[in-house]
Amino acid sequence: MYWDAWSLDRFLIFFVSVAFVLIGGQVTMFHYRQNFHHKSMWVPVVSAPFFFVTGLALTFYNAGWLRLLFTLFMAMGVLDGLVGVYFHAKGVRLRVGGWAMRNFLIGPPVILPFLFTAISALGIIAIFWR
Repeated sequence: MYWDAWSLDRFLIFFVSVAFVLIGGQVTMFHYRQNFHHKSMWVPVVSAPFFFVTGLALTFYNAGWLRLLFTLFMAMGVLDGLVGVYFHAKGVRLRVGGWAMRNFLIGPPVILPFLFTAISALGIIAIFWR
């Protein structure tokens, strides 16, 4: 297998898959630290491994049903990330002092759900890349 023979979309799908392993690990640690006090905290923790496996399978086996499943998962990832932005921003707002800078530093990381959304969007771009 030669890396220089891979098309850009194939490489991006592989990159997105590996990124979900890393993001999923980080999200799991943060949400575990908070004892999963809200049921929605489980969504990115459970979905990230599915995104990884589907993307990895699609990297090595280009089947139509896998492309569709990966596209649906990435759309779900975009939505999940945007919902996460809402909950994280709400978590910062509810801390003592509200929107103070210290609450952004020690409260829920508002940027991390944007990263989940961005990587999912990159997966969608890779699918439709021509």
